[in-house]
Amino acid sequence: MKRTTRTRLTRGILYAVLLGLVVAAGGAADWAAIRENFFDTEVMRQLWPDIVTVAAKNTLIYTILAFSGGLALSLLLALMKLSPVAPYRWIATAYIEFFRGLPALLVIILFAFAVPIAFGWIPPGGTIGAGVLALVVVSAAYLAETVRAGIQAVPKGQVEAARSLGMNGTWTMVSVVLPQALRIVIPPLTNEFVLLLKDSSLLAIIGASASERELTTFSRDSLTSLSNGTPLIAAAIMYLIITLPLTRVVARLERRTLRSR
Repeated sequence: MKRTTRTRLTRGILYAVLLGLVVAAGGAADWAAIRENFFDTEVMRQLWPDIVTVAAKNTLIYTILAFSGGLALSLLLALMKLSPVAPYRWIATAYIEFFRGLPALLVIILFAFAVPIAFGWIPPGGTIGAGVLALVVVSAAYLAETVRAGIQAVPKGQVEAARSLGMNGTWTMVSVVLPQALRIVIPPLTNEFVLLLKDSSLLAIIGASASERELTTFSRDSLTSLSNGTPLIAAAIMYLIITLPLTRVVARLERRTLRSR
């Protein structure tokens, strides 16, 4: 038997097995119960329009705030880690390793409940503001390594050319290195934004008022009040509506970056 024939036969068997598994799973499922408990159109109507005007909107707001704050802090951390001053490097490294080593959920709980008790300070926005601040702190630890890699990826010839024109170190970094570094790391930054959007669901652990609820909190509260699982499916659909276009943007940016290289 030729290799191509054997390959086609093997592939056909794998497809047949997969199709058989799907048919078996579909036949074993109780579709009436699934429709009643997870795809109830009446419950869907009750969720509208708050799932968009409140839950999805708040999810995007919290994500944008956390990403913006995390990116600003990550720039500082990346520059500190690349600094020739050893204490700056130590501080940045300790921060990055510490917050990358802790679960984001634990950091959110600490910022929401432990920080106000320990320091007598309540972040702006109350409990939900503390949760967003925790996401800023955690995301900065991850973004800092991405930004640092982008800075180091800028050709040294660019820095040498800028210095030969009389630019000092600070102006070279701000006007030459950072713009190129951020352009290089746009795909991973966009990917981090998507991950942060999904991590915003962790804010459900600290609770929120009706007007502050994001998608996960909204679906959980609706699940309790309506005694139906349809809100979970509705929230999942909303997450996909938001994240799928972003993941396609990431893939397109990565292809463009590869072509430019």
